[in-house]
Amino acid sequence: MDESTMARNLAAVRTRMAAAAERAGRDPASLRLVAVTKTVGVGEMRLLHELGVRHVGENRLEVARPKREDFNPADLCWHMIGNIQRRKARDIVAAFDRVDAVDRLSLAQTLQDRCEELDRTLRCLVEVNVSGEAAKHGFAPGELGDALARMGGLDRLVVEGLMTMAPWGAEETVVRGVFRRLRELAETHGLTTLSMGMTDDYEIAIEEGATEVRVGRALFE
Repeated sequence: MDESTMARNLAAVRTRMAAAAERAGRDPASLRLVAVTKTVGVGEMRLLHELGVRHVGENRLEVARPKREDFNPADLCWHMIGNIQRRKARDIVAAFDRVDAVDRLSLAQTLQDRCEELDRTLRCLVEVNVSGEAAKHGFAPGELGDALARMGGLDRLVVEGLMTMAPWGAEETVVRGVFRRLRELAETHGLTTLSMGMTDDYEIAIEEGATEVRVGRALFE
């Protein structure tokens, strides 16, 4: 993809993010865009960086690691947005700046152990399965309080907030309900980072309280 096309796509996404924030009476500057770069190469990532993007999301260690070895400016934050196999936890702790989908206590403990081995502290988000879909990962809303309390004892993990995904292709009222519920859970537990919304629903997510959205397809088509 050439720079002019990417610049247009990025500008369109940012414009729509700002408009959604304004509709909700929020400051557009409070929003964060995480560019999902799992389908593109280092060339596109360099262009994004030149255009001001500072957060990228990858879902596979074996794809992300060589990219980071080839392109890793000091101001770029690498997000692990996929589900994690515990056997890969050590390499993920070494390769990523934040893990965005801690979906079970056993994984949290494994990440803690690997952080101790590597003498690292890891930022993370806790995934909540708000929709209750069997195919989705994450804690049930009713389990979240206990999970956060247990994770509070893991000193190498810094829980910054929550994330969720709405049901694919659901009615807008259902999508809004999922996002609204995550915002309520975050408020209850005193968390300020809300990662929700992707290419098809990020505007709704912002209107319902998202502080960061993950967008890939809209940037690279």
